[in-house]
Amino acid sequence: MKICCIGAGYVGGPTMAMIALKVPGIEVNVVDMNATRIAAWNSDTLPIYEPGLDEVVKQRRGKNLFFSTDVTGCIQKSDIIFVSVNTPTKTYGVGAGKAADLRYIELVARTIAEVSTTPKIIVEKSTIPVKTAEAIKEILASNTRGIKFSVLSNPEFLAEGTAVTDLLNPDRVLIGGERTPDGEAAMKTLADIYANWVPRDRIITTNLWSSELSKLVANAFLAQRISSINSISALCEATGADVDEVANAIGKDSRIGPKFLKASVGFGGSCFQKDILNLVYLCQHFGLPEVAGYWEYVIQMNDYQKRRFASKIVSKLFNTVADKKIAVLGFAFKKDTNDTRESAAISVVRDLLAEQANVVVYDPKVPAHEIIADTLGKGGVNPRLTVAKSAYEACQGSHAIAVVTEWDEFKTLDYEKIFAGMMKPAFLFDGRNIVDLAKLSAIGFRVSGIGK
Repeated sequence: MKICCIGAGYVGGPTMAMIALKVPGIEVNVVDMNATRIAAWNSDTLPIYEPGLDEVVKQRRGKNLFFSTDVTGCIQKSDIIFVSVNTPTKTYGVGAGKAADLRYIELVARTIAEVSTTPKIIVEKSTIPVKTAEAIKEILASNTRGIKFSVLSNPEFLAEGTAVTDLLNPDRVLIGGERTPDGEAAMKTLADIYANWVPRDRIITTNLWSSELSKLVANAFLAQRISSINSISALCEATGADVDEVANAIGKDSRIGPKFLKASVGFGGSCFQKDILNLVYLCQHFGLPEVAGYWEYVIQMNDYQKRRFASKIVSKLFNTVADKKIAVLGFAFKKDTNDTRESAAISVVRDLLAEQANVVVYDPKVPAHEIIADTLGKGGVNPRLTVAKSAYEACQGSHAIAVVTEWDEFKTLDYEKIFAGMMKPAFLFDGRNIVDLAKLSAIGFRVSGIGK
């Protein structure tokens, strides 16, 4: 059996590497039109950072795991094709700002229909709106050679930073397909691949539409929990309660549970906001404005939390940060990844720059050019924004520190040394509640956490 994965990003690369590792008898080919990205997958420096991924890729690359730009050749020789291309939020036309942009999905479907010479199983791996499979099926069915295609939905539930662990030991593998003999056979083929390392009782099969919708709903529910605890963090600050103590107390309730109740500066990443906006658009499209409004407020609360964090910095620094140096520690949207998509840091840095602050950013995995491009746009220049090579360099001479990503190294910095090199009074704002505020206060910092 041969597998082709179209799209060598955060989903396609790790997922295919794990299949190659666990099923060495299958040839796995990952293709992408981005030659630079493919070159990185074939090098010693992978294009994405995930703990443990390097080892998996290097163990199977060149054996049964291959990366190339030969999309046509990959499609033609494969039995199963995973579609793992980008589905960004539309920035134009109908549904702009909410609906998913499916141009890349459609382009892939047309390419498959055009170049295929044998039957294929097509697996939707990208996060897509409900009923996308219907469009893919129509495009594939339009091929003039009478080739049969089966379309499956197999959404990913990876958390960046723990993707390898999530792939090794998933909560569930969801496979959606048509309830026809061909559809059932296709689902069994894909399920048998995962069954090489995933227990059968964790492999769930549904109809296509349930599978497509489940991915959006899962991310919406997780984001909702974060926005919920973040809303309470504002109340905690106003009343003197401690949001971590509140979260611990309610998390002990077995009906609620402790996960995703960590208050912070706000959620980011490629999925949560995009998927909720997609869900909002679907609800509006199907005439459910109240449901759409309910989920849209999850996004509004997240935006409020980011603004509130930046506003607090300005307020505590005597209502002005103009010409003051602010060290921002962390730029990735979460620790153990170099992904900056929808990172809270982008919003915080922009707000501080708008207040005429001099912002110095440090992140252990995000390169300087990406930090600048994400903040200012491609080609943007602002002398008030610089990137440091270490946390100590960023903090030297600063008026305040803002911890925006929960990298482990920020927990163990020599804060006495940092304090000595800062302007006084020295402020520290912990946007992730990861440092010991009492100890920092004893050193001399004026400290502020989320919901404390």
